Amino acid sequence: MNALESQLDYPLGETLPETGQVIELAPGVLWLRMGLPFALNHINLWLLEDTVDDGHGGALHGWTAVDCGIASDALRAAWENIFSHALRGLPIVRVLATHCHPDHVGLADWICKRWNAPLWMTAGEYAFARMMSAALPGADGSAAVPHFRKHGARDADMLEKVAGRRHYYQSLVPAMPESYVRIQDGQTVRIGGRGWRVISGFGHSPEHAALYCGDLNMLISGDMVLPRISTNVSVMAIEPEADPVRQYLESLKKYAALPADTLVLPSHGKPFRGLHIRIGQLDDHHAARLAEVLEACATPRSAADIVPIMFRRPLDTHQMTFALGEALAHLHRLWFAGALVRRLDQDGVMRFSQATAAV
Repeated sequence: MNALESQLDYPLGETLPETGQVIELAPGVLWLRMGLPFALNHINLWLLEDTVDDGHGGALHGWTAVDCGIASDALRAAWENIFSHALRGLPIVRVLATHCHPDHVGLADWICKRWNAPLWMTAGEYAFARMMSAALPGADGSAAVPHFRKHGARDADMLEKVAGRRHYYQSLVPAMPESYVRIQDGQTVRIGGRGWRVISGFGHSPEHAALYCGDLNMLISGDMVLPRISTNVSVMAIEPEADPVRQYLESLKKYAALPADTLVLPSHGKPFRGLHIRIGQLDDHHAARLAEVLEACATPRSAADIVPIMFRRPLDTHQMTFALGEALAHLHRLWFAGALVRRLDQDGVMRFSQATAAV
């Protein structure tokens, strides 16, 4: 546990659910944890006991699944074990995805079809998931290559690997349901007789949905508030002029309005209390990153130049794509704020420098 983590309260200690098993956090609230083949090697998923309209004037009792994991044989097998042993013979009646990233929505189509269950998402997340799953031009993996080149990436091996990721999202999210039920900010979704309020968040993904239940004082935070790592905020090729750091920091204020003793159920890490403390830590983290990026730009810097300043460890290709996007996001925040100016140099690389130094 690092120094920041020690300021948080983990009510379950080191207890974790085994793959294919569940831990009940409250009546009708189950915690699942499944493995991922990345440096971030797991995702937390949630099952909420539920009763929905069966479409024939009656009620159907079962479970709402919150997030799904990537499409892989290992996770399908883990879900099969859940279906057989953890659902008490009840069906999945709804799938609710917090956002479009593969570890959250990869198996949505498979689970929805298996149980004839609807998918609930925000419009922004559903549209992006459909667009990326279809690998539309500009939304496919290889679209990042000219974007990264423009921002200083010159490692031929890394760029070749990125170019080969045209169907990377599709490999993790092979299909999306062809229809969905829209949720949106401020809406209360009734799940198992309890109200779960949708809290939208931006910067990490197009229209992320967290869920807060006042009756339980629980926040399913998705990726917006994580206890151990900072949420990735990146400028992507499809939205090259974005300002995601501003969007993310403004979104955090919504969660700061919740009770201090809220039990936070994050997508990565362990359930914790200390929401207000963690939000302060995340604000401080980004303030420190912005300060070091501004200082570095005393001489003109590309986003690729900023990566080793912000990330002082070896990065594989998967990690590098996030790191470069996040470096650019911090440059953009300073540029939008007027602290930096930018110039596209003759070599085709965008470089940023301190505004006062450029006058």
